[in-house]
Amino acid sequence: MTDDSTRRFTDRVADYVKYRPSYPREVATFAHVECGVAPGATVADIGAGTGLSSKLFLDAGHPVVAVEPNAAMRAAADAFLADYPRYRSVAGTAEASTLDTASVDLVIAAQAFHWFDKAGARREFARVLKPRGKILLFWNSRLLKGSAFLEGYEALLHAFCADYTEVAETYPSDDAMADWFGEGFEQKTVFPNAQQLDFDALKGRLMSSSYAPTADDARHAPMLAALRTLFDATQQGGTVDFAYETRVYAGKPVRV
Repeated sequence: MTDDSTRRFTDRVADYVKYRPSYPREVATFAHVECGVAPGATVADIGAGTGLSSKLFLDAGHPVVAVEPNAAMRAAADAFLADYPRYRSVAGTAEASTLDTASVDLVIAAQAFHWFDKAGARREFARVLKPRGKILLFWNSRLLKGSAFLEGYEALLHAFCADYTEVAETYPSDDAMADWFGEGFEQKTVFPNAQQLDFDALKGRLMSSSYAPTADDARHAPMLAALRTLFDATQQGGTVDFAYETRVYAGKPVRV
């Protein structure tokens, strides 16, 4: 992770906590049933952010250590997950987690994966995993087509967010993920996911994105006006359907 990527969401934490989607419970079930991860296996959540991915595995009965370099996001996760006795967090990165060698059964990484240095993360994941350990990578990929709202939202981002094409939705392809795992790649799957958002929640979801212009930017007010117009034109029953695919990739580390 670069210094820029670790700080990028510092001023977005409140919106991120309130308006980012969670992950389907089927992701944890997939880890158990299809990947052979034992119930109660120790999980390291790398780039854990505000704790959404950690919660998924805590709720499935696992002890989880959340590794997160951004202090504001880590504090939000600690508050969010304070009632889980099997949760802890550490300040670390995908390339230097601070975790002990061969200390966890499963490494997960969710929405943060596209920020990682891929070679450094691969080495670090192999180091911290026990000999029979597994890697599970997953993220919510926003659908760009399929409804007037989804297509209008994508057009809005291109119109108002200067670095959108550079930093957003740049998650690796299936082929790239197979290359990243190498001989350790085992399987992939996709689950549907969605949020039903009223206008205030839609605005918060937009502002949780690191590329969205903030209030001190001249593009901010016109962007929100365009968002209001899009919402009014496409809402049904007071909400829009913000649709995703949750993409999941599983395998074991290749140790060199």
